[in-house]
Amino acid sequence: MVSRRSLADWLRMQETVHGPGIDLGLERIRNVALRLNILPVESRTIIVAGTNGKGSTVACLAGILRASGYRAGAFTSPHLLRYNERIAVDGGEASDAELVEAFEAIESARGSTTLTFFEYNALAALLVFRAREVEYSILEVGLGGRLDAVNIVDADAAIVCSIGLDHADWLGTDIAGIGREKAGVFRAGRIATLADPDMTESVAEEAQRIGARMLQAGRDYHHVTGFSVDGEGQWTFDMPGLHLENLPIPALPGARQVANAAAAIATLHALGLPRPLQALPVGAALRALRAPGRFQVVAGPVEWILDVAHNEPAARVLAENLAARPCNGRTIFVTGILGDKDVDGVARALAGSADTWILCGIDAPRGLSAGELLSRSEVFKGARQATTVLEGMRMAARDARSGDRIVVCGSFLTVAPALQALGLY
Repeated sequence: MVSRRSLADWLRMQETVHGPGIDLGLERIRNVALRLNILPVESRTIIVAGTNGKGSTVACLAGILRASGYRAGAFTSPHLLRYNERIAVDGGEASDAELVEAFEAIESARGSTTLTFFEYNALAALLVFRAREVEYSILEVGLGGRLDAVNIVDADAAIVCSIGLDHADWLGTDIAGIGREKAGVFRAGRIATLADPDMTESVAEEAQRIGARMLQAGRDYHHVTGFSVDGEGQWTFDMPGLHLENLPIPALPGARQVANAAAAIATLHALGLPRPLQALPVGAALRALRAPGRFQVVAGPVEWILDVAHNEPAARVLAENLAARPCNGRTIFVTGILGDKDVDGVARALAGSADTWILCGIDAPRGLSAGELLSRSEVFKGARQATTVLEGMRMAARDARSGDRIVVCGSFLTVAPALQALGLY
């Protein structure tokens, strides 16, 4: 009997097949997808792009579909602790066996074509979704949009959540150009949702240029927040053909979560679901949302807050969330950031929130040592240094007094070990 490679074996192999970890372009992955006979995708498909808010919007879409009685698959990245997190059907992670079977099929089909780690991910998701016969496939863009692996799919709908500076080495520092890249997931005659009413004009211009069916927040659909009689937050959604009242605030941190949920609802309604959305199942889905490592609060005499906040716009949101949750003591930051990020932008966004900094090294591709991180921003002047996130957490815990809080942030690779150390995942 021939032994099969384990999932860990496959993942190690995939990191070496292509060479560059990032190689934007669609020709290689499209050719393999065609050999696998997974294009066009049989399910209805939604692509989610944007600088921030993608994961929350995918969670809203998948949760609402599931609560409304539809079978949905969701592909997201990166993962925190388990690769299986990236591919989920009906809220449950794909099994090792499913993933191994998908990778075996990809390996048989690719021949001499090399694939990046992310391209293997995307193809595996499409294979798992086909095998599970999902009705809706939700695909999160990894980087950019136009040349991202998921864009081999001609999606029935695409959402752009937000536009900001991130991945400058690949997308540049021109906001209008970044917007056009992310709008590359739109298709003529299909739904193009702009989740931010103040989004850079280039996104709407691209949607109009190709003849997409544009849905603009604040123009084509609206949401209004308020409070119920018992003081609980609630909101109302409205667009032609759909009015939902008394919806609960999504159980995810951050002021933009209602906007993300509204974009999800607008997109699903515009798709023309066989059964119209109803307030009760939508509300149940929003209450059930969970996103580990996104402003995740661990209460105690010393409060811990975990937030991936890996780019400047996300850091600004973290600062806003911290300001809305003041503490009596000091705020101690335990921070590790990858080298291809705007380290100074992240630091400046958080400068007003921090009483003290502990900088941590990340031992991974694109990772920075604490010393390298220190050299990237004047904001970090005088910061203490730790070799690892765990060492930084121990330093912070020793220094903290009752009433202080410790914020662990800067990357998925910073928050993941913190989740494990605190027994949260």
